[in-house]
Amino acid sequence: MGQFWVTGTLLALVGAAGAAMAQEAVTGDAAGQALYDAKAAEVEMADRDLLPEDQSKVLKMVALDQPYYAAIAISPDEGLMSEATVAAANYHSVEAASAVAVAECNAKKTGAAGCVIAAMVRPEGWQAGQVQLSADATAGFRAGYDGGAMAVSDATGSWGIGADDAAAIAACVERNAAASDCAVIIRN
Repeated sequence: MGQFWVTGTLLALVGAAGAAMAQEAVTGDAAGQALYDAKAAEVEMADRDLLPEDQSKVLKMVALDQPYYAAIAISPDEGLMSEATVAAANYHSVEAASAVAVAECNAKKTGAAGCVIAAMVRPEGWQAGQVQLSADATAGFRAGYDGGAMAVSDATGSWGIGADDAAAIAACVERNAAASDCAVIIRN
């Protein structure tokens, strides 16, 4: 389920976020081949000049602890050690995580400049592909998908597995009541 981080504390995401592009449904076999290791992630720093080198190193270390797909937004006027610094983690795309991180950061900032993404977390070896699942959903797929369907919410990072489309969507919503955009992306 999607989460956000504020000055070192990981909290459950309360509000729904802007959705990333919807994924088309694929088979379980295709998904299994396309997914990455749920625990291996890499960090991409967005702008080398955004933070001093020591803060960039700290941010990269913190980012590596976030489950993919994740994005960390900061207020350029306030810097890294601000209440406005937010990491949205465990989404199904960097775009969805970025939308949440920037929105949460902008809601908390006191400076004039809008928040920007400072770091992004993707699976190790990531390349654009047909299916993307959060680290938790990837682990859930590998542990519990044996046919049927899997639904995800781009806005919240929620996911669910069920015997058919309706059951997968219901499981996705049950995991997070704010997940009003659950859609089936894996089905056999």
